[in-house]
Amino acid sequence: MSGAGFARLPQPPYYAVIFSSRRNGQGEADYAAAAEAMFELVQRQPGFLGAESTRGADGFGITVAYFDSEENIRLWRDHAGHAATRERGKREWYEHFEVRVARVERAYGGPSQA
Repeated sequence: MSGAGFARLPQPPYYAVIFSSRRNGQGEADYAAAAEAMFELVQRQPGFLGAESTRGADGFGITVAYFDSEENIRLWRDHAGHAATRERGKREWYEHFEVRVARVERAYGGPSQA
């Protein structure tokens, strides 16, 4: 996924969609292409604020996508291209995954960002 690093976000409140997964090691090139396509697509979705993602060598990864409302999260979930890629992930790429949606009430960081 492009745009690796910390997402630049507004002051809370906003929502976080936390996608934790363990890859099964199959179809690496197809997976990378699909992940890039989904990141490009989500950036054009209403209410998308940013994302952060990481994956370890053991196949475990976490992607957090931030949105301004639960309604816009639902619109992303129901987007035809996203839904098709999600189903492909269930069939081909993931050993296991979890999705959690949370409202962010407070956010802070440090040391100071340049």
